[in-house]
Amino acid sequence: MKYYRAMKPFKAISFDLDDTLYDNHPVIEKANQSIIKHLNATYPELAELTEHQWSLYKEIEATEFPEVKHDVSLWRIKTLTRIMIIYGIPEVKAIEYARHAFTEFLKLRSDFVVPQESLQLLEKLAESVPVIAITNGNVDEFQIQLHDKFKFILKAGNGFKSKPEADLFIEAARRLHIEVSDILHVGDHLISDVYGAQNNGAQAVWFNPNKQSLNGAMLLPTVEISRLDQLYKLL
Repeated sequence: MKYYRAMKPFKAISFDLDDTLYDNHPVIEKANQSIIKHLNATYPELAELTEHQWSLYKEIEATEFPEVKHDVSLWRIKTLTRIMIIYGIPEVKAIEYARHAFTEFLKLRSDFVVPQESLQLLEKLAESVPVIAITNGNVDEFQIQLHDKFKFILKAGNGFKSKPEADLFIEAARRLHIEVSDILHVGDHLISDVYGAQNNGAQAVWFNPNKQSLNGAMLLPTVEISRLDQLYKLL
């Protein structure tokens, strides 16, 4: 545990989800591979679609419509629709098929078990302070059985810009009837989590299990931890 700033009192703890409470990288990698295979097998027009082509179309969608980056679910649906139309599927069908394909992807990207240690941590912390989640991702919290571990879960999209923008932090404070400065945010990402929290008035705990350097940081965290159970020391 390493302190970079003096810790101030806080009234709630917010958690990032992906790569903080569980290792998301292998899950997403597998899901992306599996959804391409699903598209290849399900839609004859997409039989030759590759992961590389998918990535290119995804970036094109974001270049033409930058705001879509704030909603990863919408971004994927729009990209799927674009690809299907380009590959010869009529637009009306493409819109329908894209939503079916997204539902399949959501199952795949949520096909994992959250470590028991993370679940126990959330339950223990919730005995002392309100515990919430603030995420840019789209994991199905019911499928991974996190739905009842938080007072509420806020996701980017549906009018909320993604971290590091202020939207989710402001909405969290509003729902908790506290100030943003009363929130202690825990996350792994130096920009979306650490900078997002610190720049908008909250305190930030940088979860750094792999002991990465601070290269690329825009603001220092309040505290750096390498294990989630170190959070108990902050209560």
